[in-house]
Amino acid sequence: MQKDIIIIGGGIVGLMSAYSLCQSGRQITLIDKNDITDGTSFGNAGLLSAFGKNPLSAPGVLLDTFKLMLKGESPVNLHPTLDMNLYKWLWHFAKNSTQSRLDKTLMLFERYGQMSLDIYSKMTQEDKMEFHFCQDGLLMIYTEQKSFDKKVNLCRDENKYEILSKEKTKIYMPIVNDKIIGSVLLKKNGHLDPGLLIGELKNYLCNKGVEIIINEEVQRLEFDQSKITKIHTQKMTYEADTFILSTGADDRLARQAKKNFLMTPAKGYSITFEMQELLKPKMCALFADLFIAMTPRKHTVRMTSKLELGTSDESVVKKQIDSIHQNLSLYTNAFETKNSVEWTGFRPLTPNDMPLIGYDDTYSNLIHATGLGWLGITFGPAIGKIISDLVIKDKKNQQNADVLLFSGFYQG
Repeated sequence: MQKDIIIIGGGIVGLMSAYSLCQSGRQITLIDKNDITDGTSFGNAGLLSAFGKNPLSAPGVLLDTFKLMLKGESPVNLHPTLDMNLYKWLWHFAKNSTQSRLDKTLMLFERYGQMSLDIYSKMTQEDKMEFHFCQDGLLMIYTEQKSFDKKVNLCRDENKYEILSKEKTKIYMPIVNDKIIGSVLLKKNGHLDPGLLIGELKNYLCNKGVEIIINEEVQRLEFDQSKITKIHTQKMTYEADTFILSTGADDRLARQAKKNFLMTPAKGYSITFEMQELLKPKMCALFADLFIAMTPRKHTVRMTSKLELGTSDESVVKKQIDSIHQNLSLYTNAFETKNSVEWTGFRPLTPNDMPLIGYDDTYSNLIHATGLGWLGITFGPAIGKIISDLVIKDKKNQQNADVLLFSGFYQG
């Protein structure tokens, strides 16, 4: 069955690639092994956090994490494993946690974060999608004096930042107690509801003629010299001119193309619940020293945390859920949650926070689009636009400036 463009993977990157490509008139088929509504993008916190917030690989992060481990408040769990790729990843992560790397990453984040915000605005205003898109800032709440002071010293521009006292923080986050130090409002950030976004995108694409095939897993790629000729699912065989691989942390198909990316699956958790309206966060917030995010939604609140490395366990581990609640309770007053829904999933994490996007260097009709970790919602629209330009206009990585700037293939 011959196709024009096949996108494998129905997360935010796959959907946004389809969104950009279909506007150019290309015929798109998107295949997902599930039904799209329970993937990693669906369980995302929904933060739009490209401005003023450090990436994961930042100077001092390893030492800070070790200190939290000693206090029993660490969001990171490193499971013993024989997977040498993880230890290689950790080594490169440590090497990338430098000030020079951070400076470059923050500039790139602002560029592609703004591109994504512009596209989200278009989706709401011109395409009339509704996914609770808010550009009201991100509140960074600090529980350690040293890290708060360090952040305050960096926040000189009053157009981008506002330093909030403990008392003013409570206006935006009514549940916090007096153990917090204070907060910094990053004015240019925001949030959205990932579940609504995925649903709206799916409906939009179907109405635009994009073929979406769900509950069908691509199991095998078939090659002929320098091209992919066919893909095989458990049900069908498909042919296409171009294949886009956006399968997130699942790199089994990339390995068939002889690619062993320096990327690790990072397991994270989200808890979605109803709470008393008076106590709900007034904007999205990140407890910066605890790596716990809270995002207000139309009727619920979503809390996300935890970074588990070295595990393939797909189940929700109660111990981890309890740990999130326990760590947060140290800095909040007691509040009641109702109709709580717990979720876990794996994010594709690179050691330098750079996504892996661009044409394969062996198979000329294969494009990779993965590696965004927790930042899929933040940069998904920008990545979709880059992928579309790569297919429609540039044809080669070397001709696409955004690939050369933002892809981990070129940002070592």
